[in-house]
Amino acid sequence: MDQANEQNATVMPRLNEPAPAFEAKTTHGMKKLSDYKGKWLVLFSHPADFTPVCTTEFMAFAKAHPEFQKINTELLGLSIDSYYAHVAWVRNIKEKFGIEIPFPIIEDLSMKVANAYGMIQPGASDTSAVRATFIIDDKGILRAMVYYPMTNGRSIAEFLRLIQALQTSDANRVATPEGWQPGDKVIVPPPDTSEAAEARMGEGYECTDWYFCKKSL
Repeated sequence: MDQANEQNATVMPRLNEPAPAFEAKTTHGMKKLSDYKGKWLVLFSHPADFTPVCTTEFMAFAKAHPEFQKINTELLGLSIDSYYAHVAWVRNIKEKFGIEIPFPIIEDLSMKVANAYGMIQPGASDTSAVRATFIIDDKGILRAMVYYPMTNGRSIAEFLRLIQALQTSDANRVATPEGWQPGDKVIVPPPDTSEAAEARMGEGYECTDWYFCKKSL
């Protein structure tokens, strides 16, 4: 990679490392990543205000906001639009759809936050943030990130489910299977020695084989 291309390369944050710090103007005043210490955070970008797919996503996030708060999670939106565009769009959603947006939206005209989080994908758009979603835990660690194309909306229910799964794994030192929902059985971590593998089948778990065991919480 030559020097010019290296400078233009998208910077990508990494899982299980501290999320990039930021301080930005939002529709709820100035916000910093450190403001959310002690809470989980869903930071999500959208391509532009006053666009139909983004409008459906924001309404879905707004409807799910109480459910996120129940699991100690806050929401924070972002796009490469001005504060005034955000305010106008939020007012329009309330007027036309009857839904109030209860969470802040970052003004990121400088693209400083978007670039720090790798929200700008040149293959999709050089001037708009793609549909990127970042789940940051209560210690400021980036735990998950999901990217969607410009044309297709996200499933907000999946982010709610994923945070519940992450919190369950943290609290119980377990993994969760495909499609796991709260109340479902969880996966016991596989044994890491031959002796432990030999003993695993007699430890009272629901085992298909030594490496694949589940239990109820």
